[in-house]
Amino acid sequence: MLRIEKKVMLDVLHREHAFSDLLVAFLVVRNSQIQADLVDQLFNSAEKRLARALLLLTRFGKENRLEPVLPRISHEGLAEIVGTTRARVTFFMNRFRKLGFIDYNGGLEVRSTLLDVVLHD
Repeated sequence: MLRIEKKVMLDVLHREHAFSDLLVAFLVVRNSQIQADLVDQLFNSAEKRLARALLLLTRFGKENRLEPVLPRISHEGLAEIVGTTRARVTFFMNRFRKLGFIDYNGGLEVRSTLLDVVLHD
């Protein structure tokens, strides 16, 4: 982490237009992500929030893999991300596995069909 004084940052933003454009683009994307997370938390069930979190963690749609593998994360960690309990995460993960949306084969594989949970009303 690096602390930059306000005056120095403003000088850089005025002088370095490419950097300024990059920073503004990043802030717009990040603000959009924060809004999507807030809407998700306010209007979606814990099950949909978990499905969305799994898809985001696997960067679904960002790579050419059809069955992305999730980095190692505990049910406690997922519960913190989703805003629910570990027991509910375990319940939903078991349900997702039974429905064929995810698989545990040496790592957690998230199938593209999990998107149906997020899109289904």
